[in-house]
Amino acid sequence: MAVQEPQREPSPHHTRRVILATGAALVAVAAVLVFASHLRSSASGDGGRLDVIAPDFTLRDQLGRSTSLAQFRGKVVVLTFVDPECTEICPLTTQSMVDAVRLLPPAQAARVQLLGIDANPAKTRIADVAAYTRAHGLTGHWRFLTGPERTLEDVWHRYNVYVDAVKGNIEHDPIVFLIDGSGHERQVLFTAMRYASVGNQARTIATDVGRLLAGAEPLPAPATDPGAATDSAPRLPTAQLASFGAHTRSIGLGRAHPHLVVFFAGWLGGRTDLAHRLAALDGYAQAARRRHWPSPVAIDVRTTEASPAAARDALAPLAATIRTPIVEDTTGVLADSSQVEDLPWFALTTPTGDIVWHHDGWLTAAQLRADVHTVLAGP
Repeated sequence: MAVQEPQREPSPHHTRRVILATGAALVAVAAVLVFASHLRSSASGDGGRLDVIAPDFTLRDQLGRSTSLAQFRGKVVVLTFVDPECTEICPLTTQSMVDAVRLLPPAQAARVQLLGIDANPAKTRIADVAAYTRAHGLTGHWRFLTGPERTLEDVWHRYNVYVDAVKGNIEHDPIVFLIDGSGHERQVLFTAMRYASVGNQARTIATDVGRLLAGAEPLPAPATDPGAATDSAPRLPTAQLASFGAHTRSIGLGRAHPHLVVFFAGWLGGRTDLAHRLAALDGYAQAARRRHWPSPVAIDVRTTEASPAAARDALAPLAATIRTPIVEDTTGVLADSSQVEDLPWFALTTPTGDIVWHHDGWLTAAQLRADVHTVLAGP
């Protein structure tokens, strides 16, 4: 069956995804250029090891507190750049940072500071960084810093971080800096757009932070991510998962189980908003039963959740209010194999598991019915 994308004005999510997809093809080049720019500024003469003074800055965090890099001397700082409105790669970066600290012994974790710097010139209010912090369960785990646009631009420039805004859509380097207790940049890592790679990056960060705290050199940055994307076509893997909620049932995915699936996460909105959004699947299901279309399933991508257990508890009441089953992608493999690039992400699968249509962003029941009808009707 040929892929047919119904014609519709692109949503902001979709437009941003196209921009990021273009940028993703240059991530490897960007990594080399950023790393090389830091090496060129190094005077250590030790054969190319990253060891330069990290530029200082003074910004305000999500609570309005004045915050500088210098105030964390003596700690290892894990620093990244985040768009407060990002639903794509930023949540993977920030979750890997939090998970890395959790992997450390308590005595070491107490000597680590997580920092994020605002990478959206249109969202520079304290309320913007506070909203991202709350939504992703980062309260008490990090400081998300912002300031006037010109001040932020200066920080981006001094850290050689690419940030661009095109018609309100943001593209920036998915970069993580490790800064030692003396204020020197010691490692640069890039986040892969792979949900199953969150744990890999967390372990890499934790290992390097532990080495820095012990006075040792960080390990060389991995040349490729173990979960790097392939050129294969998107396909929903075969799996048998138990839905959760008041009416638990076994849900088959992949081969022999065509479905309309939506990948989502609990941080996409409050319970009321998520209930409203997911209820569109129930509306679609009524038409699907009459017309023998693929049935709907909602898939929570747990690798992006701050606390999988808390996410399950929060979604349980939601699962009781909608008829569409909710299952968990606990490893990110379902999302990666389906080539999910953002959340929420709709995909229509065939009996072979092949994905013949996808959409980035929420859709109403009417839009779902129209799009599925168009795809199944063929050219």
